Amino acid sequence: MSENKFPKLIDYAALKQQFGEDEQSCSRTEQIYSETTSALHFASNSAPNINKQYPAYTDAIDDQEYIEDPDEQQSKRPGLTGSRLRSYAFAVLTRKEYSKNDLIEKLALYAENRDEVIELVNELARENYQSDQRLAEMLLASQKRQGKGPNRIKMALKNKKVDSSLISEELKETDWAEQAYQLKVKKFGTEVANEPKLKAKQIRFLQYRGFDMDAIMKAIRRKEQDF
Repeated sequence: MSENKFPKLIDYAALKQQFGEDEQSCSRTEQIYSETTSALHFASNSAPNINKQYPAYTDAIDDQEYIEDPDEQQSKRPGLTGSRLRSYAFAVLTRKEYSKNDLIEKLALYAENRDEVIELVNELARENYQSDQRLAEMLLASQKRQGKGPNRIKMALKNKKVDSSLISEELKETDWAEQAYQLKVKKFGTEVANEPKLKAKQIRFLQYRGFDMDAIMKAIRRKEQDF
């Protein structure tokens, strides 16, 4: 900041006339003013260097962000109840299928009362807006398209807390040996492996995909002409 931004605080000529100061005292007054102005000028020019001297302090002031306490964030949840909770539940179900357990957990994040959520989800299940049966059938179809066997499918249902008995008939009716064979051909080709290491590799691969040993052995022994 330049000196011209600090106007003279004292009119020395007027003071001299009014109080009859001699040259020595007036000169001393001017000296004091000059020293004061220089100090102010130095402080002004030094201000930008404060950040360098105290970076942690200045950063805390300039870049400070308010971080909410987790308990305070929790208290700011929407707290949905009644018709608002019901509307949110329908909005959630229009986007994707949820198991009963997953839907309860999702709604409970935004609801005021967990018991109200459970009651609402049970009602939605009775009215078939939510259906573990429908979810299980969709999951079965999706997993089969991805080349998954019955064991992987049952595990996926278990993770969603959906009873695999809901699709027990579909699981029984599926030709898992055929499913395993198609996956084996896609990965290893149609040739039947005779080398023990290659056989073991194919078995491990199909086991990882969730197929039973019976279906696996049929798949790796099957010849192309057996179609």
